[in-house]
Amino acid sequence: MRFDPTPLPGVFEVSSPAQEDARGGFRRTWCAESFARAGVEFMPFQASLSTNPHAYTLRGMHWQDAPHGEQKLVRCVAGAVWDVALDLRPGSPGFRRWHGVRLSAEAGNALFLPRGVAHGFLTLTPGAVVDYLIDAAYAPQAARGLRWNDPAFAVHWPATPEVISERDRSWPDFSDG
Repeated sequence: MRFDPTPLPGVFEVSSPAQEDARGGFRRTWCAESFARAGVEFMPFQASLSTNPHAYTLRGMHWQDAPHGEQKLVRCVAGAVWDVALDLRPGSPGFRRWHGVRLSAEAGNALFLPRGVAHGFLTLTPGAVVDYLIDAAYAPQAARGLRWNDPAFAVHWPATPEVISERDRSWPDFSDG
């Protein structure tokens, strides 16, 4: 597995080459030993799937507050998405900065997000499916979000969302205090 750093500290694009033969392909999607060698402490606790029948569906921006913060490994297993990490860690050199990457089933790449980094994505294809490996149990009381188009961050989305939940549309803008 390869761990390519992004401009946000602790956020990595993770990739693993597919082994192809006449039967098809085989790709490692998570390996404790590979993560440990890369210096990334991550032990999945749960796995979740997000199914998205329509292109330009937006989900985000979400995170869980301490002490229920989560680390996530996010991978698109069908179709393609524009995946965004947003650093909300005060004191981080990446604080209030974002990084986006195209994740696709074809590329087999993933994005690793440490605690304190908000996450969201925009589907680029119909039928996009996003797989999450998460290192903590979901705690509804700690669920937080901010508006996907908050001017404080100016995230560049490759298209205007066409499907977005009322909850995601209604998150407040970010406040430092």
